[in-house]
Amino acid sequence: MHVHNKASDPADDNRQDTSQPAKLAGEEARKHAQKNGFIRHWLKRLRRRIPPVAVVLFSLIVALGIGFVMFSEHVSNLQAPPADQKADAIIVLTGGKSRIETALELLSDKRGERLLISGVHPSTKREALQRVTRTDPALFACCVDLDRSALNTIGNAVESAKWIKQHNYKRIFIVTNNYHIPRSILELSRQVRNVELIPYPVINSDLKNNNWMRQGDTLRVLFTEYIKYIGALAHINLGQTDWSIFDTQSENH
Repeated sequence: MHVHNKASDPADDNRQDTSQPAKLAGEEARKHAQKNGFIRHWLKRLRRRIPPVAVVLFSLIVALGIGFVMFSEHVSNLQAPPADQKADAIIVLTGGKSRIETALELLSDKRGERLLISGVHPSTKREALQRVTRTDPALFACCVDLDRSALNTIGNAVESAKWIKQHNYKRIFIVTNNYHIPRSILELSRQVRNVELIPYPVINSDLKNNNWMRQGDTLRVLFTEYIKYIGALAHINLGQTDWSIFDTQSENH
């Protein structure tokens, strides 16, 4: 009996070699399709179980949270202008610690020719304010104006704009607490055109290196001011709604 050993055909070997990668690729494609199908299945279930309103609310909360962190970081990094920088005049918005003293120091250093103190209580006498701030009487008499009409930041902006236009000033230092700077500049920018508003932040607490996250009172102040800032932006964009009810003098602007 003769047994004939049939030699393997090289073409067959090549077909086996090329079919193996194709088989693996097909398996990967099936796994990928199964995975995508599983994800789509659960997304459909989530859409059925979670109302669209909840998704919108969640998205808004996330957006507000991110915005608050960005706002706080921006405020934390605000710095006073260089000591040699000057302006035509100075405006200070009352309502926070050390604001008036800082503005009077700028005036005393001749970094502005005149000062407006906006938001002075109607019952506060001029002489009493001069004494309590220990300002030179001659300097206070010649170069300090008092605004007793403003009750909030919007009022500060309106009254300050009148004063700026009256004196035809073009460069103004805006003195207020660092957390109040964004909204103050925003409101003033709506009232005046072609005027350079230079922020001069008063810094009473160290907010750098995320210190604001560990200070309960500071966190509350920052969040309250952030909500007011959002309200001011909405007021500008909508143009009709009266947001001043959220901006009271009793809350230190």
